[in-house]
Amino acid sequence: MLSPRRILVVDDLEQNRLLLASILESLGYEVETARDGHDALAKVPLGIDAILLDVMMPGIDGFEVARRIREQAGLFDLPIIMVTALDGRDDRLRAVAAGASDFIAKPVEKTELQVRLASQLRLKEATDALKSSHARLEERVARRTESLRQALAAASEAKDELYEAHLDTIQRLVVAAEYKDLATAEHIQRLSRYAVVLAELLRLSPADVELLRHAVPMHDVGKLGIPDAILLKPGALTAEERTLMNSHTLIGARILAGSRSPLLQAGEIIALSHHERWDGGGYPLGLAGEAIHLWGRICALVDVFDALTSDRPYRPALSNQEAFDTMREGRNSQFDPAIFDVFAENYSRFAALRETLSIASEAAK
Repeated sequence: MLSPRRILVVDDLEQNRLLLASILESLGYEVETARDGHDALAKVPLGIDAILLDVMMPGIDGFEVARRIREQAGLFDLPIIMVTALDGRDDRLRAVAAGASDFIAKPVEKTELQVRLASQLRLKEATDALKSSHARLEERVARRTESLRQALAAASEAKDELYEAHLDTIQRLVVAAEYKDLATAEHIQRLSRYAVVLAELLRLSPADVELLRHAVPMHDVGKLGIPDAILLKPGALTAEERTLMNSHTLIGARILAGSRSPLLQAGEIIALSHHERWDGGGYPLGLAGEAIHLWGRICALVDVFDALTSDRPYRPALSNQEAFDTMREGRNSQFDPAIFDVFAENYSRFAALRETLSIASEAAK
C-alpha cells in the first residue's frame, strides 16, 4: 500500500495552518507545517510531495521561498501552490516567475483545494515516471558498456549534463580497458595528451582540440571485443590472428556508431581510421591521402609514436631517437607528410612529454 502524500503547509498565522492541515488530513494527506519561510526551507528535504505556500509572510515572503526552493537540485518539479489573497496580474506573474505551479485564493475552499492539489500531484507523478524511465534506460546502457552506475549519476548532476555524460562514457571505456590490459589503459591516456599537443601545433580550433582530447581515447575501444589470447599474446600473431586483431577498428566503429553526439561521432571516425595509411596500404578500408579524416591521420601518428616508445609483449621500447628514425621512414607512406613535418619539428617536445608521463606512471604504481 502506498504511503499518503506529504503536504507542507506554510503560513505565519497558526489558525490558517490548523485549518489547512485539517482539510488536508480529511482528504487523506499527511501534513507538515511551517510557521515562516525559513522553517519551510528547513522542512522541504523531509520527503515533501507538494507545498501550500502563503505569500504574505514576515522575513522572507512566499515569492522568495519559492525562488529558493527552485534553485535547489531535484526540486524543480515539486508542486508549489500559492495560497494568496492577491489577485492582481502583476502579483501572479511575479509568482510564476518565482516558481509557483498553481494558485488558490483565500479563503480556501475544500473542493477547489482537492482538485488543484490532485492535479499537481498527478503531473508530478507523470514527471517522476518519465525520469524513472530515463534512469532505467541509462542503467541498461551502463551495463552494456560495463560501466559504473554511480559515475553516470554524478555526470547527470553536472552543469552541462549532456557533455559530461559523453566524457563519462569515455572514462567508462578507459576503466573497461584497464580490466583487460593495464598497458592499453595507459596507452589511451598518453595518446590523448600527444594528440592535443599535435592538434595545437597544427593550429586546429580550440573546439577541435578539445574534441580530440576526449575522442582519441576511444580509438582502441574495439579491442574490448578481441579475445585476451590474441590481445595479450607475447609472440607474433598468425595471419588469422592478425586479421582478427585488425577487426578492432570495425568493432570500435560499430560500438560508437549512430550517436548524435559530436564527441561520439569523432570517436567513431578515429576508431575506424587510425590504422589507415597515407599511401593506401592501411586497414580496414584502404583509404589514402586526404580521404583519411584529419583526426584519423593525427591519431595514426601519435599512436605509432607511443607504440614504438613503449614496451610490448614481443619487444622492448625503442629509445626516442630510434623511434624517430623509424617513423621518419614512414613519412609520405604511412603518415601524412605535412603532419609528420610538424611532429618532427617539435619532436623534442613529444619526447619530453613521454618521459614526464612515464615518470608519473611509475610513481602511481
